[in-house]
Amino acid sequence: MADRTSPSHIQQRLYGSTIAPPHGNNINHPIASFLRQLQSQSPEHSRQRFGLLAFFISCGILLLLTGITLTAFVLGFIAFLPIIIISSPIWIPLFLLVTGFLSVAGFLFSTAAVMSWMYRYFKGMHPVGSEQVDYARSRI
Repeated sequence: MADRTSPSHIQQRLYGSTIAPPHGNNINHPIASFLRQLQSQSPEHSRQRFGLLAFFISCGILLLLTGITLTAFVLGFIAFLPIIIISSPIWIPLFLLVTGFLSVAGFLFSTAAVMSWMYRYFKGMHPVGSEQVDYARSRI
């Protein structure tokens, strides 16, 4: 029977097999001590540590992608700035035209929706929200 503190038993316990830890039989290696510490804790602590580790890795990756995106945006803006300035006599009226069209379309749509609701309400078709209006009318 092997001693519980023998390197082979520790290898078995740490790695689930007899594969040697990194750097030979060095059981004082930082990875081996980290794994020993993880296994000595309760499963809840291990899950929390793993979740925290996953959180930090995910945040680091997202921070890196944010930095790359921001850098690409700034460099693209710098590269296309002369084209934007030269073509600005076209973009400003186009922007105003599109903004005006979308505003008018939004106002017309909301007016049509309100008129449709009022028509259904006064015809007794009970549109959505008519109960609240009836309750408010009864309170007045």
